[in-house]
Amino acid sequence: MRAVTVTPGVPDSLRLTEDWPEPAPEEGAILVEALAVGICGTDQEIIAGEYGEAPPGQERLVLGHESLGRVLEDPTGTLHPGDLVAGVVRRPDPVPCANCAVDEWDMCRNGRYTEHGIKGLPGFARDRWRLPPKFAVGLDPALESVGMLLEPTSVVAKAWDHIERIGRRAEWKPKTALITGAGPIGLLAALLASQRELSVHVLDRNTTGPKPDLVRALGATYHTSTVAELDLAPDVVVECTGAPPVVLDAMCKAAPNGIVCLTGVSSGGRTIDFDAGALNRELVLENNVVFGSVNAGRRHWELAAEALARADRSWLASLVTRRVPVSAYREAYASTGDDIKVVLDFAQ
Repeated sequence: MRAVTVTPGVPDSLRLTEDWPEPAPEEGAILVEALAVGICGTDQEIIAGEYGEAPPGQERLVLGHESLGRVLEDPTGTLHPGDLVAGVVRRPDPVPCANCAVDEWDMCRNGRYTEHGIKGLPGFARDRWRLPPKFAVGLDPALESVGMLLEPTSVVAKAWDHIERIGRRAEWKPKTALITGAGPIGLLAALLASQRELSVHVLDRNTTGPKPDLVRALGATYHTSTVAELDLAPDVVVECTGAPPVVLDAMCKAAPNGIVCLTGVSSGGRTIDFDAGALNRELVLENNVVFGSVNAGRRHWELAAEALARADRSWLASLVTRRVPVSAYREAYASTGDDIKVVLDFAQ
């Protein structure tokens, strides 16, 4: 069968393998036919050789962690042939740590977890794959064209879950949310904010293209200024750019008792002049919280599936700016700078 693979640590080793072996039964009882995989910056960084880890005893890693497939067989009866399904990306570490022991693998403490298409597990960019029932998430049949958005949605579902848990430390009735960055994570974070009936503001530097209209279609307000120039004090900030100046400004912008969730990952190596003492004073005197969030647990995948099922289908479809057949896989993984979400289509 076909599989899109790389040699981890070797830049530009991307290739389409036509005779990749069928998934071993040990991978899981549920056999799935791939429909599509979403592509994100993580894939491009692995292709660039920045990180990635092949399964034990193998030289190449199958890419793809934003999955969508159709069940071919499930002898466990958890799902049924024809059901739409996505695969949870992370697996718990083998020790396990205290968190992995209770299925909170997204909060793994020792870093020995594995991840499909990223670290130690084959990804979903292959014609067929297998999963244990515990790591298979069923989707509403109406999401067939956009179900690969489940993985990024699970990331923001976790962010909102933790925001709300932190908010319960005191009487908390948030009204305003600021999302910095209008990439896939930022737009999905804005979607979940709008589903919570908050007044949503999204900041991004793009003045043209689909992003402003996608934000306005949610009933949210689109901004192209700096964070510091915004005339609002949000109760919640979800930072999705990882750009250090934006991150620092976002931490300073929250209202008293505000919560700032950092989901963007900075590249590092850049030094900027910043008054850390003023930030410390503001965080302490205003009871603000800043925390980081990455990956997702099983319950977040389920919350994400519910959120996508409630969302407007045409809005979700507009996030997918390119669908590329597997035969043209190199085009799919080449960034144009204009895309929101590129999908590698196994059904074409």
